[in-house]
Amino acid sequence: QVQLEESGGGLVQAGGSLRLSCAASGHTDSTYAMGWFRQAPGKERELVAQSGPIGNLNYADSVKGRFTISRDNAKNMVFLQMNSLKPEDTAVYYCNALNSRGNYWGQGTQVTVSS
Repeated sequence: QVQLEESGGGLVQAGGSLRLSCAASGHTDSTYAMGWFRQAPGKERELVAQSGPIGNLNYADSVKGRFTISRDNAKNMVFLQMNSLKPEDTAVYYCNALNSRGNYWGQGTQVTVSS
């Protein structure tokens, strides 16, 4: 099992920045992908950014150039730096970890961008 705990959400004005953090604990030794998803009201959960096991990064088109995912494997943490935030980025952001044992989710952190 892998436990994930997010932090760093909040309310920000359009154009502002936020940094999300996620700390993983438990059986993290074989975790081979970590990332961030988000879910806005009335919408499906969608991939925002993901860091694969060999450093390969994947971003949603809507956040390319504005968001940056980074990972500290020594501390079992993943971060999401969000710049130039837009009202349409408002959502609950979920940390995700994937390994051979399963697919794990954090409890989510709310990000609200006001116009």
